[in-house]
Amino acid sequence: MISKEQFSKELELIIQNAIREDVGDGDHSSLACIPRDAMGKAKLLVKDEGILAGVDFAKMVFNYVDPEMQVEVLINDGTPVKYGDIAFYVTGKSQSILKAERVVLNSMQRMSAIATKTKFFVNLVDGTKAKVLDTRKTTPGIRAIEKWAVKIGGGENHRFALYDMIMLKDNHIDFAGGITQAITQTKQYLKDNNKDLKIIVEARNLTEIEEILTNDGVYQILIDNFNYDDTKTAVAMINGKCFAESSGNINEKTIRNYAECGVDFISSGALTHSVYNMDLSLKAVL
Repeated sequence: MISKEQFSKELELIIQNAIREDVGDGDHSSLACIPRDAMGKAKLLVKDEGILAGVDFAKMVFNYVDPEMQVEVLINDGTPVKYGDIAFYVTGKSQSILKAERVVLNSMQRMSAIATKTKFFVNLVDGTKAKVLDTRKTTPGIRAIEKWAVKIGGGENHRFALYDMIMLKDNHIDFAGGITQAITQTKQYLKDNNKDLKIIVEARNLTEIEEILTNDGVYQILIDNFNYDDTKTAVAMINGKCFAESSGNINEKTIRNYAECGVDFISSGALTHSVYNMDLSLKAVL
């Protein structure tokens, strides 16, 4: 994963761009009818069930819009919530609250949905050694908060982007001329460019598992779209030489079976690309 400093920078960029996109040259609805110095208070109302996520991010958004706004947190990230719960109160200039409202809600609704689905998947593999991973199948521009939400839900982050880990997938292997060629060239590239990046290699069948294992320096093997029996065989072949990750055809009906095959990780794009936003509202307190 990327450094904490880089992750923080990604969050800053998300906030800056979201406010730019939403506010433009001004929130003219608020500017038109609310005095500049009018003070207000609002509550974050939960109208759904699931795992709350994005409270800490919301605090960052409010601070960016107006550092004088104050947030009183009642429910922290990662907490199960139900209809009628109040997550926090925010107090400050009414114009500032309204300027931040949509960015806060859009982000928290999305993050809470992801955290809820992740927690569901994590619970399904409870009692096995498998950890649930996300993927790069995220919404363009907001990857950092989506991956943050996975962590809040109890999952683990896979690589953040193309630059923080090597993953040799089927197309890399085919274009490079084969598995061993791809791995050999990758190790030379890392040496030549003085880069310390972990190498993950995708396998499409047991024969490819066997060839990958003849190469040193592989951190993890991605066992992609295998059936259960072949996954168990692959895990036995790997035998702790590197980490084993299942991917492909992962859903609520299959994830437990793959976990019981003995893999270390199970990655699922569905954590971030197939969720329904949690229903949240920001309501004025009069």
